[in-house]
Amino acid sequence: MPALSLVALVSLVSTVFAKQLDTRPPQQQHGHWAQICSGNPINKIRGCDRYGCGHFGADRHSGKGKHAGVDVICADGATVYAPFSGQLSGPIRFFHNGNAIDDGVQISYCVKLVCIHPIRYHGQIRRGQQLGRMLPMQKVFPGIISHIHVENCDHSDPTHLLTPDVPPFPQEDRRWATVCSGNPTNEIRGCDQYGCGYYGAPRRNGKGKHTGVDVICADGATVYAPFSGELSGPIKFFHNGNAIDDGVQIRGAGFCVKLLCIHPIRYNGRISKGQILGKMLPMQRVFPGITSHIHIENCDRSDPTSNLERGKGQ
Repeated sequence: MPALSLVALVSLVSTVFAKQLDTRPPQQQHGHWAQICSGNPINKIRGCDRYGCGHFGADRHSGKGKHAGVDVICADGATVYAPFSGQLSGPIRFFHNGNAIDDGVQISYCVKLVCIHPIRYHGQIRRGQQLGRMLPMQKVFPGIISHIHVENCDHSDPTHLLTPDVPPFPQEDRRWATVCSGNPTNEIRGCDQYGCGYYGAPRRNGKGKHTGVDVICADGATVYAPFSGELSGPIKFFHNGNAIDDGVQIRGAGFCVKLLCIHPIRYNGRISKGQILGKMLPMQRVFPGITSHIHIENCDRSDPTSNLERGKGQ
């Protein structure tokens, strides 16, 4: 057999074998879906609000029926992307009443994305390509966590496919960086008329213990990320809308930490160790005479003190 024909035969056999090897439908061939909504890089699922919960199987209609999809958080007007490559069809009318969010599209094989307006209802689309925009959910359900309803056509659970493939964070010194400008050693607040800043300090007239550590930080000072990770928030500690009721969570590099009494530059996306995270809020307005500080709390409520001390001098 001539060499050229042999090469062609090998190439054909390899192509056929590759096609036979991956017989999964297109939405599963990457293992995980791409980011669906701008501003939500990890496809975070809606929690619970007064209208219900966003996870698969959540109760619906006063206990009658279950949620047949997953609600991926998406701000009204945000850009929506295709989670995988496929063929578009639609429109999908979920509410059948013509309200402001009664639109959507299907991507085969085979997922429905509802409460969005697609750029088109037919044709091919590639994974990660712009699919459309989020519709104004707040007009229909004021106060709800705005979201895209994502539903497999066979009503199976899509949750395991929603976490996008993202490269790992680079290996780095596991000591935390300086958290607040003006406090290079992450000095912890001592005791004042409002209490003490160390982990486990008594709270509420002797009832309860401090579940975090208070790192001294002047009102208005710049706040930095102690390690690299993924942001999420906002975190409301006081739940009363006062001047310091804001914060953010960072998860990554083996840690998960909440930083409270700060205003972050953003609540979502990746951040690198030492990057500007935000600014210290005006604590003196709420607690005059207190030692102004950032409340730092591990997500599992363990003691973060040793990590803060490892950052001394860095």
